[in-house]
Amino acid sequence: MTWQQLLTRLREILSTELFGIGDERIVTVGTLVVVGLILLISWWISRLLQVAVVKSLRRASNYDEGTIQAFRRLVRYVVTVGGLSIAIHTLGINLSALFAAGAFFAVAIGFAMQNITANWVSGIILLGERTIKPGDIIEFDGRLVQVRDMNMRVTVARTLDDEDLIIPNSSLAQAAVKNYTFRDQATRVRAQVGVAYSSDVAQVRQVLQRTGEEIPWRTDRTPNVQLTGFGSSSVDWELSVWIENPWNLRNAQSDLRQAVWFALKDADITIAFPQLDLHLDEGLTEALRTGGRST
Repeated sequence: MTWQQLLTRLREILSTELFGIGDERIVTVGTLVVVGLILLISWWISRLLQVAVVKSLRRASNYDEGTIQAFRRLVRYVVTVGGLSIAIHTLGINLSALFAAGAFFAVAIGFAMQNITANWVSGIILLGERTIKPGDIIEFDGRLVQVRDMNMRVTVARTLDDEDLIIPNSSLAQAAVKNYTFRDQATRVRAQVGVAYSSDVAQVRQVLQRTGEEIPWRTDRTPNVQLTGFGSSSVDWELSVWIENPWNLRNAQSDLRQAVWFALKDADITIAFPQLDLHLDEGLTEALRTGGRST
């Protein structure tokens, strides 16, 4: 078989009609080969762009690994969607006509997928703003969690109980989130305590101030002592110090409260607790004593 015959035979195979799309478009073996090549080239371009983006961001040195991986996934999604669109158009499927014909179904699917779409859009916003990044320690829904991974749809966080928390990105984008590591990691640790009204105010302040200064794991920032109020049974105080790692906040609070307890005990300062004084009428007291019998 000569080269001319081989090419003729190959052309005949590629021209073999397989099925039709609509009234005019005929899909041949050659069409499927072209579609396959488009998808393969799209995958190859996606891989090259992902490698280039990762290398470029790592050279920039101001992006953490989680953010870099999020950008890499974004590039993969964009190139993949573009390749699929070109492949579908090559098959002869008119996307505009398809969307117009299926407008009703598109609306129905849109309502069904609005939460998923919102999570994707929120993921892109979080990725661009970088207000929350992998490694950040945040307070979300009353929980202290550490962000481990950020995907386009959800964010994976780790709780203090070593549980994985799957958070939809739309919840992070719309809710008020306290980020302990947004600008720095310095976090204030507070301990509230109430002392008896008979306590010496100056002594209480001095004891609390010294207790804060003797905490070994605090930062160099000066401890702060505040008289916060006059309760029904106590004079209320607050001692606050700063720590470098907010992930240790719960343990630091426990240690600080314990230090305050022992310091006040050593200084013979009474830690107040709720008390109720009951004053009875003299006549009622006499009646209770005699069992209600008249004399």
